[in-house]
Amino acid sequence: MSGRAPDAGIAEAGNSGPGSSGQGIPAKASAAEGISVEAVTKKFGALTVLNGISLSIRPGLATAVLGPSGSGKSTLVRCINWLEHIQDGRITVGGTAITARGPLNGGRPMGARDIAKFRTRIGLVFQSFNLFPHLTVLGNLIEAPVGVLGRRRADAVVQAMDLLERVNLAEKANDYPARLSGGQQQRVAIARALMMDPPFMLFDEPTSALDPELTGEVLKVIGGLAIRGRTSVIVTHEIGFAREVADWVIVMDGGRVIEEGPPAAVLDNPTTERARAFLGRLHRI
Repeated sequence: MSGRAPDAGIAEAGNSGPGSSGQGIPAKASAAEGISVEAVTKKFGALTVLNGISLSIRPGLATAVLGPSGSGKSTLVRCINWLEHIQDGRITVGGTAITARGPLNGGRPMGARDIAKFRTRIGLVFQSFNLFPHLTVLGNLIEAPVGVLGRRRADAVVQAMDLLERVNLAEKANDYPARLSGGQQQRVAIARALMMDPPFMLFDEPTSALDPELTGEVLKVIGGLAIRGRTSVIVTHEIGFAREVADWVIVMDGGRVIEEGPPAAVLDNPTTERARAFLGRLHRI
């Protein structure tokens, strides 16, 4: 178990982690609710970004993914949500298989409507907020639940205001994104993702576009609210945050997993020379 406090926002899972080696797997884990990546290859032209990568993200736990620039971390997250297409291998998200043919339903590629429905189960928070500039904060939060899921607007507003209260932004409900700080915009983006009640949460360097003084408030929302009880993948360069909230840590390099295990083991005593060199630089920052 990581060094985080029990109230850090993730259900306790014993002395375990979600590694593909199978060591310390919690008894409550269900493969249908996790994410598996099997021999996945992703190329951009002649450049291989994911090089036959395999890993397992265990249900209900938070996995932090670290690695140098260009290691494939962000591409991995985008492939899980099928924002990037893979050339080979297989990704399984909560029982839904993704191959080079796309997300499958009964062995056949899904149509656009089914892919959109599949994506509603995965909350994705980008580096750059991606809020709708023409909508207020409240409008950003209720757009998808009303327009995609068909929820009643009044119910969506109640849920949205509750989430805004929990991220300390209720007073900004009628403001437009341009009037918010970067940290406030990212907290709105997280609340917007949570409006869909997703069982999976993916974070792609959620603090990389923020000034250092704004980073802490966003990390607090992620650790205390967004990943609670959800199968979560957090691509981050914040080694202290990974230590605090993650149940499992993965280090990538060259499109492959070069180290994985519980936070204390990976962050304090990596076994590979490449992981030691990379993590040593993070420790010195």
